[in-house]
Amino acid sequence: MTKAMLSIDNAAKRFVTPASMGDRIAHALGGPDRTQTVHAVTDVTLTVAKGEVVGLVGESGCGKSTLGRMISGIYAPSSGAIALEGTPVAKMAGKRIQKLTTRVQMVHQDPFSSLDPRMRVANTVSEGPVHHQLVSAAGADDNVADMLVRVGLDASTRRRFPHQFSGGQRQRIAIARALAMQPDLLVLDEPVASLDVSIQAQVLNLFLDLRQQLGLTAVFISHDLGVVRHVSDRVAIMYLGRVVELADTVPLFDRPAHPYTRALLDSVPKLGAGRGAFSAVAGEIPSPLNPPPGCAFHPRCPFAGPRCSVERPILKAGDNTPGTVACHLYDGGT
Repeated sequence: MTKAMLSIDNAAKRFVTPASMGDRIAHALGGPDRTQTVHAVTDVTLTVAKGEVVGLVGESGCGKSTLGRMISGIYAPSSGAIALEGTPVAKMAGKRIQKLTTRVQMVHQDPFSSLDPRMRVANTVSEGPVHHQLVSAAGADDNVADMLVRVGLDASTRRRFPHQFSGGQRQRIAIARALAMQPDLLVLDEPVASLDVSIQAQVLNLFLDLRQQLGLTAVFISHDLGVVRHVSDRVAIMYLGRVVELADTVPLFDRPAHPYTRALLDSVPKLGAGRGAFSAVAGEIPSPLNPPPGCAFHPRCPFAGPRCSVERPILKAGDNTPGTVACHLYDGGT
């Protein structure tokens, strides 16, 4: 079995919003506690092997971007652990986060805001490698030129500012910046969501070419099932902060097990199928401030039974499922 590059063990992230001064005084006098806790990610366990691409899929608000930021070290987990070949990606030290700064790199969704508009491309791509002594100052310019050529840009453009590039070109620059850090793992958070469809295809093909050339290991976050199917070896379906299904890409798309996965696939428009070829997932995702008891999907699930509203299902292999699934339909019924 291929050694895991990334290991996520029961990782959770909670954001606590403290009560106002007035609410704290009221609470001290016997009033209700107004402190709010957002359960963004809860008990996620996942591994990513060296050279593997795992897709994270789910509706907006499901916690996939928060998990991506935890993997990249922007957020330290509230509980559980996230490690790169045994080394914690991020941990709290007092009030500061200590994190791996070079081995995990992130490509953000919006290339119009992820690049500093006041920095030339050469400085954007070279700043990190020079600071961390991956490249000498004398060799920085040649390294930038090599990185830009690798992502399909002309090396002569390195003196330009971000506003002089199109959206697709800016995302290529963001990828070049990440690759310049010689990372062991890439986290791509909706990297083509803000681009035109034709440009999306170019960036995705670039990613696939780079993966083949460099043997990239990556976590690819997207709400677009078509994109994830195209680039991923395995897919993790997230709902309200939890992974509800995990399987190899082809069998998951051919035989989805979890009702939520089926609903997501049914919501994808199919060309040539005529009217009624797709339907939106019924209902709305519950608030992470107050997750429902039992299975979080049960208020929207057409197969929910009494057990679903009181007992949370465990992610495990079920009969006739392509991978692991958290659903009572596969562990004795609802």
